[in-house]
Amino acid sequence: MNLHQLLVDTAAKEPDRLAVAGSAARLTYAELDSTANALAHRLRALGVGPGDRVVLWSDKSPAVVAAMQAVLRLGAAYVPADGSLPIARVAAMADDCSAAALLAPADRLAPVADVLGPRCPAADLAQRPDPAAEPLNALVAPDDLAYILYTSGSTGAPKGVCISHRNARAFVDWAVEELAPGPQDRFSNHAPFTFDLSVLDLYAAFAAGASVHLIPSELAYAPEQLVEFLHDRQITVWYSVPSALTLMMRDGGLLDRPAPRALRTVLFAGEPFPLPGVRALAGWTDARLLNLYGPTETNVCTRHEVRPTDLDGDRPLPIGTAVSGDRAWAEGPDGRLAAPGEEGELLVDGPTVMLGYWGREPHTGPYRTGDLVRPLPDGSFAYLGRRDHMVKVRGHRVELGEVESVLALHPDVAEAAAVVVGSGMDGRLVAFVVPEPDRRPGVLSLVRHAAQRLPRYMVADEVRVLPGLPRTRNGKVDRLALRDTAEAPAPGGTAQ
Repeated sequence: MNLHQLLVDTAAKEPDRLAVAGSAARLTYAELDSTANALAHRLRALGVGPGDRVVLWSDKSPAVVAAMQAVLRLGAAYVPADGSLPIARVAAMADDCSAAALLAPADRLAPVADVLGPRCPAADLAQRPDPAAEPLNALVAPDDLAYILYTSGSTGAPKGVCISHRNARAFVDWAVEELAPGPQDRFSNHAPFTFDLSVLDLYAAFAAGASVHLIPSELAYAPEQLVEFLHDRQITVWYSVPSALTLMMRDGGLLDRPAPRALRTVLFAGEPFPLPGVRALAGWTDARLLNLYGPTETNVCTRHEVRPTDLDGDRPLPIGTAVSGDRAWAEGPDGRLAAPGEEGELLVDGPTVMLGYWGREPHTGPYRTGDLVRPLPDGSFAYLGRRDHMVKVRGHRVELGEVESVLALHPDVAEAAAVVVGSGMDGRLVAFVVPEPDRRPGVLSLVRHAAQRLPRYMVADEVRVLPGLPRTRNGKVDRLALRDTAEAPAPGGTAQ
């Protein structure tokens, strides 16, 4: 159940096969194995050992994939940090998980070292393969920590979701059985490594000896380039948020060219896929279409394969039935099991459910997703929406409370609230702020303030200044009223 053993085993059997390809670099399985092993030796020299955490702060590249494997070989856990993150947020993540080291490109080492100091040594991510280095492959228990994915947190600080080797392997092993990939397959990697979608791209490919092709972050929502990527790389398994596929169809000319004959499976997850887009995609390709569902805390726990009957109706796609060895059920407001047709919160239990959040008590029992569903007669679930204010913006999970709390830290802001209007690629994150008395916060100042503390996808698309926030009768912020305001044209000078 060792996660990194997937690469070790395949490298021994298929050393000359392409493993991972980026925009400017590619590594065979032998090169990836040797690079990861050499980097593991360097990390061990820095004092990294079993149970430690190592932050990986970089843009997507084969070097980062090698670094992930290097960390795992020491029995440690990797913590991916997107290359676009501000240094203050990376430092906060490193402090939060008490990281033993940080790996980054050479040009980032000096500034990050100034912030972190000796408590977390920083080292160059780049490493040459070293076939002569003694193989490192630490023994790990199934419930040992493999990686931490930081997600948006309601208190203003990101939460570290702790995933064990057992958690990850349960999902990866299911994906391999479901997709039956082989060495001839070519997986796309659209999602950032901080997003749990990327787990399938990497590890299912390694398990099968297939290749994985990294889509650079700057091309993630460039429609024409994504379509060219799909064709040029002859991708056989595509996995992304629906927003990317919608953009490719709408603005990238995806439907204007015949579907690549190599394409055999299209997977999508992270947000609902509007049915018109699903119909268009199904009419363009004979590839299998699978709708996957699961929060970061469970990875994929249900799936639904698109059927012709789904395309004939007018209801959104179901999220399907439980997979990866998990159990899923809906609990009604009264705590009882929701029957078909009734509404309830989706609960998940099984091997993919996280260890817990870093720094908090271990998670036990089923995980409450916070998603409202309706059980269907065939045992699957229809997705209805969120119970709380956690939303999806272009496939990224955003806790509105974190956006609000960061804006409220600005010295000129008394209150802040945020809403999402639109959906898919047309979704917009709109923030409202109430100024402190006798203060007039500038929109550019507010955006700069947020960009220094939040990932790009959590920086509001629009900021408006209001004299006060609308309230419901019980005194809570009236988010429906705010959404109506957000959908109306902004008065001059109040929005970016």
